[in-house]
Amino acid sequence: MSRQRKNYEETKQYHFLQWLFGKEDYLNGHIEMKEEEEEEIIEDTAQFSDEVQRKRIYERLYNLDKNREMKFFNKIYAVVSVLFCLCFIGIMLLAVSYLPRFGEASNPDNNEVSERYIEKGQEETGAVNIVTGMILDYRAFDTFGESNVLFIAACCVTILLRTDYSKKSKEQKKILRAQNEDRNYEPKNDVILQKVAFFLVPLILIFGIYVILNGHLSPGGGFSGGAIMGAGLILYLNAYGFAKTERFFTSKTYKVITVGALSFYCLAKSYSFFTGANHLHSIISAGTPGKIISAGLILPLNICVGLVVTCTMYSFYALFRKGGY
Repeated sequence: MSRQRKNYEETKQYHFLQWLFGKEDYLNGHIEMKEEEEEEIIEDTAQFSDEVQRKRIYERLYNLDKNREMKFFNKIYAVVSVLFCLCFIGIMLLAVSYLPRFGEASNPDNNEVSERYIEKGQEETGAVNIVTGMILDYRAFDTFGESNVLFIAACCVTILLRTDYSKKSKEQKKILRAQNEDRNYEPKNDVILQKVAFFLVPLILIFGIYVILNGHLSPGGGFSGGAIMGAGLILYLNAYGFAKTERFFTSKTYKVITVGALSFYCLAKSYSFFTGANHLHSIISAGTPGKIISAGLILPLNICVGLVVTCTMYSFYALFRKGGY
C-alpha cells in the first residue's frame, strides 16, 4: 500500500465516507457504550404469531416500563385530554342554554326562515323545486361542503386501498397477477348479465342525467342523479370488467372531473355570493321559472354535484374491489 493511500485512509473524509456507505461504524471507539441488559432471545420466531412479534418489537424499541419521559408524557396526555373534553362539554352546554326552546311558535326557524323559502324562494332563485333552491342557493356553501366530504372520503379510501405498483415483492406480484384477471370472482362471460347490462346501462345513465338536469324543476338533483349514474357505471363494470370500463373511466378521469367540478362550484358560487352580499350587479339571471334553462346557477351546480357523486360511488366500488381503477 502506498504512503499516499495510507495517509488518505487516516483522514476524516475517508472515515466519514466509509461510515456513510455502511462500511465502517464511525462512532465505534469514540464514545462510551453502555452494555444492554440481557433479554430473552427468541431463536425460533416462526412459532409466534405476527401480532406477538410486533408487540415484542414494539416493547424492545420503546421500552415503556423503563422510559420515564414516555411515562410522564402519557400521564400529561391523559390529564390534558380529560380537561379538554370537560371544557368542550361545558362550552357546548353553555351555548345550548342560550338557544330558544324547541317548538315555540316565536322561534325564527318556525316562521321567518320557512316563510322566506316558501314565499320568496321561486322569485329569488328561479327554481320551481323549493328544496333545490334552498340547498343550492340559500345554503349552497353547505352543499359545497358536503361535496368536499365525498371527495375527501374518496381520497382517504384511495390512500388506504390503492395498490402500489412500484413495489416488486412476492406478495405484490401475486396481487398484480390476480388483478390481471379482473373478473376472477365473478361469472366469467355471463351472457345473461352482459345482455341485460347492454340494455339497462344506457337507460340508467339517461335517467340519471334527466334527474340531474331537472333538479330545479321537479324532485331530484345532483345527489340523487349522481347516485343513479354511479349505479349504472358499477353495473357496467360487473358485466364487462375493468378492461372495458377503463377505456373511458380511469383514475385520471376521476381526478379531472372531481377537481374540475368542485373548483367550478367554488368559483361560481363565490362570485354569486360576493355580488349578492355587496349589492353589486350580477350577470347571472334567475330566468323564467319552469324552463330548463333557468334558476341561475342551480342547474350548473347540480351538474357539478352529480359528477362528484357519480365518480365517488364508482371509485369506492373499484377501490374496495381490487385496490385500483
